[in-house]
Amino acid sequence: MNRVELAELAEAVTAQQQSCRLRLMVCCGTPCVAAGAEAVMAALRERLASLGNPADLELVGTGCQGPCSRGPLLTMLRPGQPEQVWEKSTPELAVSILEAELQQTAVPDANLLPADWPFFRCQTRLVLANSGKIDPESLDQYIGRGGYESLAQALHEMTPDDVCSGVVQSGLRGRGGGGYPTGLKWQLVRKSSGSRKFVVANGDEGDPGAYMDRSLMESDPHRILEGMAIAGYAIGAEQGYVYVRGEYPVAAQRLRKAIKDAERAGLLGSRVLDSSFSFRIDIRIGAGAFVCGEETALLASIMGRRGQPRIRPPYPAEAGLWGCPTLINNVETFGNIPSIFSIGPQAFNAIGNGKSRGTKVFALCGEVVNNGLIEVPMGIPLREIVFEIGGGLANGAVFKAAQTGGPSGGCIPAEKLDTPVDYENLQALGSIMGSGGLIVMGEQSCMVDVARFFMEFCLDESCGKCVPCRTGTVEIYRLLSRICNGSASQRDLQTLEQLCQMVKDTSLCGLGAAAPNPVLSTLRWFRAEYEAHVGGRRCPAGVCSMDELPLHLLGEQLLQRIAALRCDGEGY
Repeated sequence: MNRVELAELAEAVTAQQQSCRLRLMVCCGTPCVAAGAEAVMAALRERLASLGNPADLELVGTGCQGPCSRGPLLTMLRPGQPEQVWEKSTPELAVSILEAELQQTAVPDANLLPADWPFFRCQTRLVLANSGKIDPESLDQYIGRGGYESLAQALHEMTPDDVCSGVVQSGLRGRGGGGYPTGLKWQLVRKSSGSRKFVVANGDEGDPGAYMDRSLMESDPHRILEGMAIAGYAIGAEQGYVYVRGEYPVAAQRLRKAIKDAERAGLLGSRVLDSSFSFRIDIRIGAGAFVCGEETALLASIMGRRGQPRIRPPYPAEAGLWGCPTLINNVETFGNIPSIFSIGPQAFNAIGNGKSRGTKVFALCGEVVNNGLIEVPMGIPLREIVFEIGGGLANGAVFKAAQTGGPSGGCIPAEKLDTPVDYENLQALGSIMGSGGLIVMGEQSCMVDVARFFMEFCLDESCGKCVPCRTGTVEIYRLLSRICNGSASQRDLQTLEQLCQMVKDTSLCGLGAAAPNPVLSTLRWFRAEYEAHVGGRRCPAGVCSMDELPLHLLGEQLLQRIAALRCDGEGY
């Protein structure tokens, strides 16, 4: 396929879709499938088959449409009319919607979402522009929405330096958590000497409550492949790898199909789009180790070695896979690349706040009403995410905190709800952007227990290579457990702060260095809860007090308390 044929196919797909009197889009993202989307699809297929599958009626199983707690979602598209979306669809409701359209009567309004629902209205979708709009396994549908045109533009109108400069001008920063300027990283790899270079997409998402990368890989795999191919052209690489978490079999399956379809169409492989550029992509499956989200551990895993980080420098840009210069970006970062060249670097840079440009995808979950996948401009106030897009807290609960950045992030208190969500402002609050997990908590959440939960996750996921992380996380967890069960002393609280700072300053990689963040941020904003726990006083949240412990544990806790008092010299 050459560029002319690509444009012709895009026009043909668009014309075919516009000729349909009705298109029904059923969300088949993982949350909606769990809620019964496959039964909805089966009922609609059966009814369309009974009609002889007319060409002007189209049924599409899409990727994630966004409001995951409202699934299964059904979207109806008709030429010249606004789209309509139904939540919590059932096979019966879906068929009744189809019948109403066939008979040209009013469609059912049961479970119909408002046309100006803030969940959709307040978003700016660039990375997720196709998610929920196309069949993720259809190359034609991706091309019909402008797919691979950015790659064609780069190959036929731009030099590799022009591409790198465009990414620099866009202001895009790595969406994997570190926020390193993407264009600068591309330029570093391009300038590195080496006969071979590699491009790696990090899809090893492991934060609790986070599923942004999984949804993007499942919903729009060709977008990631296109972004990687543009990167390969820019840095001079001919081989790429997508590292997919082992728990994401659907994502791996769809990426494999997308690669085969793109190679068959001449969009990957030799002489891409009838140019002199060749680029191949392979899939590598991780074994579920959280530490492999760290770039040097990820590279080791791809090469068949144990997934452990190494000391840097040298950085992967100089010596990565098999000692060759290697570009590593998160899959969401690559998902931004086609948008940068379709709307222009300057237009992309116009979105955002300060040094944080473009949009960010978040997995909004917790006690918020509207759980789901969202994409918002950088710099949007946290309050707007929680109370406009999220619909506030369920059951009238009072907002207490939001956890951003997963186990490497921190908790943001209610008094900071108007903080713009960007790299610098979150860092100033003791949190991080991370890969995009955002957990909303109400007044019944004990922040000491929250810190203990994330620390337990980190100690389980520590690779054990360095002592500060291997033993420090265990000791921090033990101290947090003592505080939670009321057997800690004031000295334990002081030790906890000192130990957190030591682990943060001396760990080998980002996992250990960021592991204390939830503890330090909750100590900063919710210190009163720690003080209340010390000495066995009742937890302000009312969920961790000693009088709620099982009876058989009370004696053990009392002995621990007595031992702590003896050790502190406080007497009985």
